[in-house]
Amino acid sequence: MAEKLEQRSVVKFCFLLGKTAEETVVMLETAYKEAALGKTQVYEWFSRFRNGKLSLADQPCSGRPSTSRTDENIARIRELILEDRCSTIDDLVDLSGVSWSSCQRILSEELQSGEWWLHHDNAPAHKALSVK
Repeated sequence: MAEKLEQRSVVKFCFLLGKTAEETVVMLETAYKEAALGKTQVYEWFSRFRNGKLSLADQPCSGRPSTSRTDENIARIRELILEDRCSTIDDLVDLSGVSWSSCQRILSEELQSGEWWLHHDNAPAHKALSVK
């Protein structure tokens, strides 16, 4: 990220000096080789600067923030596992109100530790968790 910000500063500097976007692309490619910003990115930054937006920060991203992988839901699923270590993902979904995919993601990304293993077998006889 630091290198991108550095290159954005260079693009802004060239813009303020009156260089063209094409000249700036050539200079960046000369200085940064393969790590240089792409031509499209340089032109987009020139367009922003021309429109008076001189900040080097990224524009805010659109999209809905995650509402299911909250600290509260992670803690709730951890509690449910500790209460019944033979819980399936379906059991955890029913008890927590978190969607199946979110619950699976919490188990595999947030709670995956040396304390338990997740089975990736969907056979009914298997449980979601095994305790060491």
